[in-house]
Amino acid sequence: MLKLTYTENSFSLELINESWETWVNTRVVLALTAGTHLCMKTSTAAFLLPAQSSHLAELEKLAPENMIEICTCDASTVEVILKGIWLTSDSHSESGVFVTSLSKSAEFLLQKISKSDRFCHA
Repeated sequence: MLKLTYTENSFSLELINESWETWVNTRVVLALTAGTHLCMKTSTAAFLLPAQSSHLAELEKLAPENMIEICTCDASTVEVILKGIWLTSDSHSESGVFVTSLSKSAEFLLQKISKSDRFCHA
């Protein structure tokens, strides 16, 4: 499972060795126990990659089977769009956590990209 954490000024991508169902259930129980709100909905998350990324061709091969969309933005960047679940404590907040489940090879590649290429949230 991949977890993307969005804050006001940035985001991070993390590979979690747990099913998204188990992870989400734990978050729900934690929110109930703590008495906090938890808003959850299916959504998409996106980030930008350099169009010249050395990993782009490999990502394009994995995209169809993983429901990943890759869209050209301009000559220098592409947008990578993932489908998954958005969790936040406030439905109007732009800060929160996005989780998705892809093939292991796609998850490892995206983690590798997040550590080696310059990318930012879209």
